[in-house]
Parts: sequence; structure tokens; C-alpha cells
Amino acid sequence: MQLALMVMVIGVVSLTLYLFLEKAKESKKRKKSKENVEQIRNTNTGKMQKGICENQSSSISSDRNTNVEAANNQALIDYDIYIMSNKERSFYICLAAAFLFFVAYVFYKSIFISVFAVPFAIFYPKMRNKDIVRKRKTELSLQFKEALYALSSSLIAGRSIESAFKEALKDLTLIYPDPNAYIIKEFEYITRRIEMNEPIEDILNDFAGRAHLEDIDNFVDVFIIGKRTGGNIIEIIKNTSNIIGDKLNIKQEIDTLLAERKFEQKVLNIMPIAMILLLTWTTEDYMAPVFETFAGRIAMTVAVLLLGLAYFISKKIISIEV
Repeated sequence: MQLALMVMVIGVVSLTLYLFLEKAKESKKRKKSKENVEQIRNTNTGKMQKGICENQSSSISSDRNTNVEAANNQALIDYDIYIMSNKERSFYICLAAAFLFFVAYVFYKSIFISVFAVPFAIFYPKMRNKDIVRKRKTELSLQFKEALYALSSSLIAGRSIESAFKEALKDLTLIYPDPNAYIIKEFEYITRRIEMNEPIEDILNDFAGRAHLEDIDNFVDVFIIGKRTGGNIIEIIKNTSNIIGDKLNIKQEIDTLLAERKFEQKVLNIMPIAMILLLTWTTEDYMAPVFETFAGRIAMTVAVLLLGLAYFISKKIISIEV
């Protein structure tokens, strides 16, 4: 009971410390944003005083368009950046704190050392953030393959490039009924910008700049070069979609083959903890020198470091980029 209470107190303390630091960072960002807004307002007022009022109606409409465009840009996703909510951060910190306390207590059987290990849970949300970004980009890549197939079929039917994107959006809504799917949001934004008579090259460049995916970058480069040089856009998109589709199929096959190895890696990482727990419960006298002597603590520390090193090495081995 005392151990569980101590874990809760430590988790609450570490969580409040982390939230306090996050609020301090947010306050600094708000202060900087206010300063930027003031600078923009000052420059805008200067320009208004020096400007001429002949095209007042056109300037108002253009300001509205830029405001709408700025709001859309803020709602768009940069797939290399994921900002966790406070609820997500709190959950992951508490989860990591409980795990670190448990592992430290298993290896050292000391509440003091376990308490000392808990604050390192603050670094776990950054590690989890990278996994979320990787998963999101993988999902976008798979959805982009289907988008290329829908786009090429629309072009083969004789539609123009602009209307092909609009028709591809209708096909994608049937494949992905969820309106929050990444490719649905992107194609909705692309069609809105096409309706505003923006060049398709700029729209696709913006999409590729936010996606940070090699397949999308290659497609946009080939598409822009083919459109500028008068190439066969239908064949370009068809061949590109086939190449990207083959690449993603190979990646899926590799992931299927590695699924068993990933499971084995997780089991092997958990086995040392389970073995120490088993030995501690069954042969407490045999394990007592490991927990009570200085040499035993040093041996456990070396074991923990080796287990952490083995985890990162095995994770690097099974992560194969195509």
C-alpha cells in the first residue's frame, strides 16, 4: 500500500513539474507571437498611411482571401511535426513513470533508486512522438498510392488535370469513408485551391513540402517537369503510380516477414525482467547479495545498461527502410 502511494505521489510530482515547464514554454511562445502581431500591425498601418485608396474594394477582397488561406494553412498538417496535447503527454509520462519505477524496483529492490528513475519519464513523450510521426507518414504513403491510381484512371477517361483531381477525391471518399483521413483532407485542400485558379504546380509543391516523403517528392518533380515540357501526363502518372505501388508492396511484404521477428524482439526484451522476478520470488536468499551488496548493485546497473543497448540495437536491425 505504501509502495503504491509513493508511486502515485512521484507520478503527480513529475507530472506537475513537466506541465509547469510546458506552460512556461507556451507563455514565451505567446509573448513572441504577440510581438510579431504588433510588428505586423505597425507595418500594416504604415502601409495604409502611405498607400492609395483607389483599389479599396479589391484590396478588401484580397485580404479576405489571404485570411482564408492563412486559416487553411494553419489547419494543414506538417507530417514531420506532431504536437501532443496535454492529456496525451500526461498519459505517456504516467505510463513511463510507472514502468521505470517497476523496472528499477525489480533490478534494485530499492524504493530510493526507483524514485530516482521516475523523473526520466519526462523524455518518453519525445520518443513516442517520433513513432507517431513515422506511423502517420506510413499511413499517408499508403493512401497516396490509392490516390495515384484514382488520378490516373480519371486522366485515362479523358478529363483534364484539374478535373481529374476533383474526380479522384470522389473515388477516395469511397475508399476512405472517414473524412479525417489524411489523403481526403489533402485532396479537399488541393481542389479548393484549384477552384481559386492557383497553379497546380504550386499546390503540389506545397503538399510535397509538408509530406516529407520521398515518393511524393519524386512524383511532384516528375509531374512538374512533364507538364512544363509538354510530356504525356497520363503515362507519367500511370508509370509513377505503378513504381510507387510496387515499392509499397515490397515494403508491406518486408513488414509481414519482420512481424514475427518484432514479436520475438519484444519477448526477448521482457524475458530478463521476468527471470529476475521469478528468481526473486522463488529463491530470495540466493538473490539477496545482488540487491544488498555494492558489487551486486554494480552488476545490476551493467545489466540494465546492456538491456537498454540491446533494445536499441535490435530496434535498429528490424527497422528496414525501402
